[in-house]
Amino acid sequence: MRQWTHFTVTAETGRLWRVTFDSPPINLVTPEMLTELPELIDEMEAAPDLRVVVFESANPDYFLNHYDTSRVAETPTGLGVTGYPLVIDAGTRLSRLPVVSIAKIRGRVRGVGCEFAQAMDMRFAGDGALFGQPETANGNLPGGGGLEHLPLLLGRARALEVILTSDDYPAELAERYGWVNRTVPDAELDGLVDTLARRIASFDKDSITAVKGQVNRYTLPSAEDIKSSYDIYFASFGWPGSQRRLPAAIAAGRNQAGDYEFRLGYHLGRQPDGDAE
Repeated sequence: MRQWTHFTVTAETGRLWRVTFDSPPINLVTPEMLTELPELIDEMEAAPDLRVVVFESANPDYFLNHYDTSRVAETPTGLGVTGYPLVIDAGTRLSRLPVVSIAKIRGRVRGVGCEFAQAMDMRFAGDGALFGQPETANGNLPGGGGLEHLPLLLGRARALEVILTSDDYPAELAERYGWVNRTVPDAELDGLVDTLARRIASFDKDSITAVKGQVNRYTLPSAEDIKSSYDIYFASFGWPGSQRRLPAAIAAGRNQAGDYEFRLGYHLGRQPDGDAE
């Protein structure tokens, strides 16, 4: 396996891989990660025996966090093999690969990190996990698939609640809303996911491919729809509200280890509205 910048890939067998996110200190999604995720999908696609990939985190407090908004200007502008921006390319291809992707979630998963998890086939959470789409409170909107995946997963009303409140949602509520397959006590999470992954990996790839292909017909948004939100997301950094709120958030501890990121939903609900006098 090659060396990656902010995650590692381990082949437990030819049929089962593990991807471990490791972007200290708070697992922010970086421009480097956006570049490398489509390359990871390339390797998954090229592995003829691969059936299952489990995504997990080296940091028990953060599965995969939001984008590093201090580096928006560095966002890669290249297109993936689908002809769409890299984050869309990675997510849409992952959903459609003849490989089962499973998120094993401990800690916080927010923003584009949460959107990448939404593109996976299954999500299982420890009971201490927290889920959130914080963009609205920052003067932006989700741009990596949240506006498209969440209504399909949660239904329209709950998707609007999650996105418009920009709050952190506990794992028990995420299960009730349909955000995750199942929430279990943290001590049981490894056993549940690993048993499930190994079971599916023992089956024939032709069957797995056919099942995913048929289910995908009714359950996935198009890349073009996600691209619409992606374009608005980057344009939104020029909106007056975003330009007021982002510097204040960075000054308060955005993108840094500390209480602001640890309790992001709490702080977003108590920040000044940023309106000019």
